[in-house]
Parts: sequence; structure tokens; C-alpha cells
Amino acid sequence: MTREERRLRRRAMELAAAPGKGLKAHARRVARIAMAGAEGLGGDELREDVELVALLHDVGKLALPYRLLSKSGPLDDGEWSLMRTHTVEGQRLCEAHGFGDRIGELVRATHERWDGRGYPDGLAGDEIPLEARIVFCADALDAMTSARPYRPAVPLRVALAELRAAAGTQFDPEVACRMAVVIERIDGRFARTARDRDPAAIASLRSLPAG
Repeated sequence: MTREERRLRRRAMELAAAPGKGLKAHARRVARIAMAGAEGLGGDELREDVELVALLHDVGKLALPYRLLSKSGPLDDGEWSLMRTHTVEGQRLCEAHGFGDRIGELVRATHERWDGRGYPDGLAGDEIPLEARIVFCADALDAMTSARPYRPAVPLRVALAELRAAAGTQFDPEVACRMAVVIERIDGRFARTARDRDPAAIASLRSLPAG
């Protein structure tokens, strides 16, 4: 990793922390999952971009009202409409903080769906950059395996089944299936203690082994 890449990574981690402690932890978990899921899909450059985009995917929430981010229950239709602007705001903030047009565009695309029903631009299939497809899948996996005030965490095996079930509609089928296989393999290596049998244990590891 070059000096410039290290600088951008540090800056991305700082920005990931800015919207709040919960989002910082989520961004780091998504980055770990996404980097693991990127295995076999590209080289070091892809993984480095995936890490940056994962750390920054929620940074646009800095521009949203605190009451929206801190709401303890599900969002209503109007609140969801406002929440969906965070990818556009994320692009703007990335460009303003020196990440360049490309990273900004990738962050903008992190909530696009394979079937074209995502936001903000309704991109579909290969129109969505690969890095964004990987981060979107990792984001969904972490969301499912993390507790919310209005629902418990889903067990990892159930979340991975959901990932596979939505392959080809919500998620890029190759990315979803590959990520499920890699996460199962890594989780199996660590499933020896009570901590590691926790549904979210795979996402809380400090580092993930390659290969």
C-alpha cells in the first residue's frame, strides 16, 4: 500500500466514525466482510477500493438529521425517502474530502440492486460497479446479523441463506454466492468457542485470513 493509499484509508476511517459510534463499527465490519467476499473476484487493487468504499458507504448520513439516525423504530415512507439521499450526499462528501470522482461514484452506487430496484439511479446488473455490488452484499449481511432496537440479530446461517435466496434479484448472483461460501469457510475456522459461535462473530474479528 502506497503512502497516498494509507492516507486515504486513515481519512476514510475518520469519516466513517463521524456519523456516530454505531455507524463506525458497522462500517468497519462491512469493510472486513466485503474484503473477504472480494476474494477471487480481483486483485489487490480491487480489495483496496472495496475497503475504502465499504468504510465510506454510509458517510452521507452526516448530512441527515440526527433524529432520523437515532430513531429506535422502523422508518416511515417519508423518512425512507430522506434516508435514500445519503448515497448522493456520500458522493459529494467523498469528492470534497479528496477521494476523487471514482470513489465518490462507487459510494453513490452502494445501494443499487442487481434487478434495478435500488437507489439513487436505478442501475441494474453490470451497470453497477463491481466494488459497489460487493459492498452492498456485505452491508446487507452485516445488517441481518446485527441487532436492531426493533428486531434481534439473525443467525449467520439464516443470513447466508437469505443472501443466496436473493442472488439474482437483490444481489449480483456471483458475488452473493461467493461471499456466502467464503464467510462459511472462515466462520468454520473460528467456530470453536462460545464467542465465535455468536451470529455476528465473523463480522467482529480483527482480521480475516486470506485463502
